[in-house]
Amino acid sequence: MYERVGGVLETRVPDPVPVPVNVLVVEDDATIRRAVQLSLERYGYQVAVAADGLGGLEAFRAGGHDLLILDVMLPELDGIGLCRRIREESLVPVLMMSARGDALDVVAGLEAGADDYVVKPVDTSVLVARIRTLLRRATFRPAEPEAGSAESEAPSADAQSPAKAARVLAFGDLTVDTLGLEVRRGGRAVPLTPTELRLLLEFAAAPGAVLDRRRLLRDVWDYGWEGDTRVVDLCVLRLRKKIGADRIETVRGFGYKLVRT
Repeated sequence: MYERVGGVLETRVPDPVPVPVNVLVVEDDATIRRAVQLSLERYGYQVAVAADGLGGLEAFRAGGHDLLILDVMLPELDGIGLCRRIREESLVPVLMMSARGDALDVVAGLEAGADDYVVKPVDTSVLVARIRTLLRRATFRPAEPEAGSAESEAPSADAQSPAKAARVLAFGDLTVDTLGLEVRRGGRAVPLTPTELRLLLEFAAAPGAVLDRRRLLRDVWDYGWEGDTRVVDLCVLRLRKKIGADRIETVRGFGYKLVRT
């Protein structure tokens, strides 16, 4: 059913992607880079490639990419540093690739802002499933207001209208618009990645309730039992930095809960 091509276990019968999606792959190993490119193109993805971190940053800034796949070990600028630079400019979905699956690589990548990771060699069907999941999450992305704009400094004029109040949830100085997909803290817009936003929406739907990691992995990341709960812990850590460390409470041995006030 599978054949190994570079660092990818290739599925012989592809399931084409329904709409054109532009993916940027940054990988220094030419064999793996070409294998990933060919595998994704067989599924209908439009793939651009770069061989080092600085080249990847330049390609990213050229624009037009729906998702990025970054190797951890890159010359010029490693994948962790590249991910940090990208997160300073964009909320585009980022998938990290690691040859070792080392805990330090995983933690560093997720702390840098990556949405998920895979370990090489990776089955093409698994890689495509992760890509599709990240792209689904990206539909939750809120608008990114310009820094210093009136929109980023204060709530919208209809914030107190009955219709808006029905969909806006308040937790202390934190407000979550569940339809407009806008998050504000102290009146200021909070830029969240699609994964961070979806995680917050999951908490906001059940304030005060303890949500275990496996449930979050299933409902937010769309993974079953085989998923790595470290992605949950690291995403919670990033979310706390943006909405307040005391807003999400750890319940040891069980999971996390959103504090109501």
